[in-house]
Amino acid sequence: MQMKRFLVTYLAPASVIEEWKKTDPEKRRAAESEMQNDWKKWMSSNAGILVDKGAGVGKTRRVTAQGSAAAKNEIMLYAIVQAESHEAASKMFEDHPHLRIPQSSIEIMEIHALPGTF
Repeated sequence: MQMKRFLVTYLAPASVIEEWKKTDPEKRRAAESEMQNDWKKWMSSNAGILVDKGAGVGKTRRVTAQGSAAAKNEIMLYAIVQAESHEAASKMFEDHPHLRIPQSSIEIMEIHALPGTF
């Protein structure tokens, strides 16, 4: 069976991130260090599914027929993974450290090749 590919987006409300930035710097550094270590462990344990480890994303611009303008969304990071099914891909993220961020979520979308382009 050929593995399917999935786009993974890590989301968190901007308001939660802004509130976090107000946390005592020492407490924040300790919590961020712990999350980074747990994130590295998760990545190492799941290295076999990662097609693209991804990266953080910056400010958003939305393009419409009327032009482009600054926009906001909750996407913080992305990755591309492979799995046998959508359910299998989703299950792998149920214990991900990102979910410790209040009101955070992870979205997993199957990637489909466009007919005639790949």
